[in-house]
Amino acid sequence: MKVFSFLTKKNISIGLIWLFHVSGIMGIVYSDSTWFLKATPINLTLSFVLLLTNTHLNSKAILMLLFCFTIGMAAEIIGVEFGFLFGNYSYGDALGYKVMGVPLTIGINWCILIFITGFIAQFFSKLLLVKVFIGVGLMLFLDLVMEPVAPKIDFWTFEGGLASFQNYFGWTIVALPLQWAFHKTSIKIEGPFPFHLYLLQFMFFLILLLKLNTTEF
Repeated sequence: MKVFSFLTKKNISIGLIWLFHVSGIMGIVYSDSTWFLKATPINLTLSFVLLLTNTHLNSKAILMLLFCFTIGMAAEIIGVEFGFLFGNYSYGDALGYKVMGVPLTIGINWCILIFITGFIAQFFSKLLLVKVFIGVGLMLFLDLVMEPVAPKIDFWTFEGGLASFQNYFGWTIVALPLQWAFHKTSIKIEGPFPFHLYLLQFMFFLILLLKLNTTEF
């Protein structure tokens, strides 16, 4: 009975994302990195589905997801096509099928990031503006470890090398209204799943960054 009581939706979801992320890290670092990188869209999609499984999906939550996906994709398309918002950059092939140069998984990732950072921010303050800025700060903190790694694993590449201040400023401009909308709609997510997913995404890129500084992929 204890075994079955442990196998809850929350625990299974957390176990699966740990399995997939740790397997991905181990595979990229110690095995066939090309194969594991091609599986990135699957990992992102699984994380998104499990996030939805742990989210109370009422009409407000569904509209919020559509809002995040649409704004995120629109901002990225503008960025890729015109160099506006984030600077001059382009996406590689590792993130899957693209629409106007932007992988659909990037739109999904905007949804994931807003939901998990917004959820975590709620534990730091009850004030709306404070929660919004903490959520944006968590997103930028994660992006700091993503940017040096992204070109090496064919996620995206900025013209001239690493992302400039414009990228982080653009992230802030796009993320602010999304974070505000998340908190105004009072999205309910069950359990600690967002904490685990944020930690795993940070660990994933940090470990690859450390690997990058010691040897080549």
